[in-house]
Formats: sequence, C-alpha cells, structure tokens
Amino acid sequence: MAAPCGRGALRLVLIAVCAAFLTYNALLSSRSLLPLPTASFPAATTASSSRRLASGRSTGSNGGRRLFHTAVTASGSVYNTWQCRVMYHWFKEARRRSGGADMGGFTRILHSGKPDEFVHEIPTFVADPLPDGADQGYIVLNRPWAFVQWLQKADIQEEYILMAEPDHLIVKPIPNLSRDGRAAAFPFFYIEPKKYEKVLRKFFPENEGPITKIDPIGNSPVIIEKESLSRIAPTWMNISLAMKKDPEADKAFGWVLEMYAYAVSSALHGVGNILHKDFMIQPPWDLEIGDSFIIHYTYGCDYDMKGKLTYGKIGEWRFDKRSYENKPPPRNLPLPPNGVPQSVVTLVNMVNEATTSIPNWESYAAE
Repeated sequence: MAAPCGRGALRLVLIAVCAAFLTYNALLSSRSLLPLPTASFPAATTASSSRRLASGRSTGSNGGRRLFHTAVTASGSVYNTWQCRVMYHWFKEARRRSGGADMGGFTRILHSGKPDEFVHEIPTFVADPLPDGADQGYIVLNRPWAFVQWLQKADIQEEYILMAEPDHLIVKPIPNLSRDGRAAAFPFFYIEPKKYEKVLRKFFPENEGPITKIDPIGNSPVIIEKESLSRIAPTWMNISLAMKKDPEADKAFGWVLEMYAYAVSSALHGVGNILHKDFMIQPPWDLEIGDSFIIHYTYGCDYDMKGKLTYGKIGEWRFDKRSYENKPPPRNLPLPPNGVPQSVVTLVNMVNEATTSIPNWESYAAE
C-alpha cells in the first residue's frame, strides 16, 4: 500500500513523532529519571548483519529476494529464556533448509535492560524496560517500547521484519508473505474490533473510517516492511499505554490489550494486512500441521492415557509451558499417548529435539 499523501499524511507523521516524544518524556519525568542509553550487547544485531553479509544474506545484492529479519521480544525470565533458546534453534534449522532464502537475521530484543548469559548464543539487542510501575503489572507493555528502541538504534540490514514470539516453533521455512505494501498477519478469532467498537472509538475515531479497517490481528506473527513498522511502533507504544490507563479498555481487552493496540495502530497508519490462517497453528485446538509455518504453544495440552483431551483439567499426560515458569523443561519429555493429535506430538518432539541439540541444556535445566 502506498504511503498516505497530503495533509492526512502530515497529520499522522506529527501524531507519531509528538506522541513518542511526549510519552517518553512523561515516563521519564514521572520517575525523575534521565534518559537511559539503549544498550546493545555485543552489538548483536550489527554483528549478525555482518555474518549475513559474509554468507550472501545482505539486502544489497540478493537476486530479487525480499529478506526479512526475525525479531522476538523477551523479558529475561527463565520462562522466556528457555523458550527463546528453543525458538532460535528451530529458526536456524528452517533458515538452512531449501525454501529458507527469505529468512535473514535474527534478534532477541531483551527488554530487561541488561545482558544475560545467553547473548553469545542468541543474537541479542538489550533494550531498556519501561520505568518501574509504568507497565502496571502488565509486562507485555514493554514489547512495543522495546521495538521502538530496536528500530531506532539497531543496524537492521533487511527491509522487512517478522515479529515472532518465544513460544513459536518454526516448522518449515517461511517465505516473505507480505505483498505490495501490505503486511502478512495471522487472524486471531478473539480479536473482535466490531464487538468492541464503542471502546475502540476512543483510539480510532469515526473520521478514521469504519471499524472494519482494524484487522483481527496482533503484532505477531506479522511480516511487515521495516519502514512501515518504524512508523507504527511509536503509535503502538502510546496506544498500549493509553489503553492500559483507560479502565474500560483495560477491562475489555485484558491480556490481549497490546494486540488490540497494534491492530489499531496499523489501521491508523494505513497499513493493511493480508490475513494468513495457515501462518500458524495453536495446539491442542488445531489438530494437524497442514501447510502452517509455526506452532504457537500458548495453550496447555492435557490428555488422559487414551488420548482424550481433558482441557481445563490436568491430564494424566500434559505439556504446558507454564509448568516450566521457574525451571526449564528437562531433556526427553515423555511423548503423548496414542490418539493425541499430530500437532501435539510434533510440538513435543520438536521441544525434545531442540533441548537435545542445544549445548549444556542439562546443566542449565538443573540449576
């Protein structure tokens, strides 16, 4: 989609620039802080870019390829970290396979404000967290702020970005699914702009157009032009904070508030989305891998020993990432019983294969 033109374009630019400036300064002044320098360790995005240049993965002479850079935000918790290690393993496996030509570099955007012991294993950009208390206990508010910093500070060689999450397993190489200025995104059944039109109109006024301009998406998985994301990110950050401070919006959107904020911001900037239902699957509800590229293991998988789903009740066999909030999963998790869907079997096999391949996992998991 072509960039907006005329006075409308100028208005959006002014809103994005002024909103980012005002929010950043408001956050800092509210805590009497000085601006903290955004840290990079060890300039990982730049370093990984250099490796891509050496391997022919730059965007300068790529033979017509449209490389995208995969970016994952993480808090630095044990829970996020083991998922990132597994995710990065499967990113590398997919990129080296036939069909991985569009997959460029990878960055974990670590919004803890300090490097951790895995910065030499996973290409990492260290971003500053929001000031204490600014996230109001909703740590996901750090995600848009981390992206703003990364986009401003990092040397990102590719012209496209894939925003992914730690609990994504890449099943097969991902092509650049975006087209003609439109991003590629996964449609979430629980993102319902029409249902919440009254609330959303606080952030997407009537003069911006029909509520149907807001797509049923979050920020991930999304493949988008870097330039478009650079415009969206400050607005996404500010709308996320504004929604969290609005009691009606906070109550309506709950744990998916930041996803609604991204969808609204994308619409405000006129960036349309091509909706790909096959972008990813979410076990245990999706039974087969099919043509999907990603397994998103956000839901717990509970089954009895006959292979019957017991969702809402802890099963005789289970895999739930929340079981490993304080300690990584051990190697060789038990496989599900016969009758459990292919999607769940593949999920556990992929976690097992990754933990077997990642160096020092046993000592790491035993800590």
